[in-house]
Amino acid sequence: MKKNKVWFITGCSTGFGREIAKHVLQLGYNTVVTARNPKDIEDLAAEKNALALKLDVTKASEVKNAVLAAKKKFGHIDVLVNNAGIGYFSAIESSDDAEVRKMFEVNFFGLCAMTNAVLPGMRKRKSGSIINFSSICGLCSSPALGYYDATKHAVEGISEALAQEVDSLGIKVMIVEPSGFRTDWAGRSAQQNKHPIADYASTAGKAEKKLRAQSGKQKGDPVLAARAIVKAIESGHPPLHLLLGNSAVDGAIEKITSLKKEFLLWEKVSRAADNLPERRAL
Repeated sequence: MKKNKVWFITGCSTGFGREIAKHVLQLGYNTVVTARNPKDIEDLAAEKNALALKLDVTKASEVKNAVLAAKKKFGHIDVLVNNAGIGYFSAIESSDDAEVRKMFEVNFFGLCAMTNAVLPGMRKRKSGSIINFSSICGLCSSPALGYYDATKHAVEGISEALAQEVDSLGIKVMIVEPSGFRTDWAGRSAQQNKHPIADYASTAGKAEKKLRAQSGKQKGDPVLAARAIVKAIESGHPPLHLLLGNSAVDGAIEKITSLKKEFLLWEKVSRAADNLPERRAL
């Protein structure tokens, strides 16, 4: 990939967004770095090939203004990284509706808003790459993260459909699915249910405690993750699904194996639901 490509990254204050921004800036790419609080990205803004912008992906006016500012500065956007996201720990039954809806607004609808804002330009140029951050949770659900998992399943679904819609237009879509990485997600951005139900202490409660205890100690290195993501895009043929981390690979393969076993076990019953014969060509 030529270094005149323009990257636009959401959620650059910490974690994956920050490390991807640092890496592409060091490689010489013109890069739009964004955060809800511009003070969090002042060091990135100091780079000569950076444009730092205030951006809350849940606010339509800020999405529109950020994309316009990027085009004014660099002319276009070649790579969109939809990284901004938050989490929420709770058993499904005891989840707070406001927190759940807030999470969907950021993780899913904000991602959609950013995607729709850059697609017209990419379609016009018949080129571009869209990187959507999901999670291994988008493939493998777990207790305490039910609604977070749902946001990532939604990202998976819309990304797979989008990939089929834009491939013939020269636009690539890549879904990033990390396992545990040292991004302080569990300790910082993931809110906690304020009214837990005792009956879920051994499932959702136990899972949450384990995840919070592991925060900052995970095996995944966000610096190496950033390099892997950029390498995939620079290849010119990025995968639709990019798993990151051993746990992500193992978990995804285990899920596929489990699904296949279940489908085959119930195959006869499933196929019997069709009661019309196949139509034969005249």
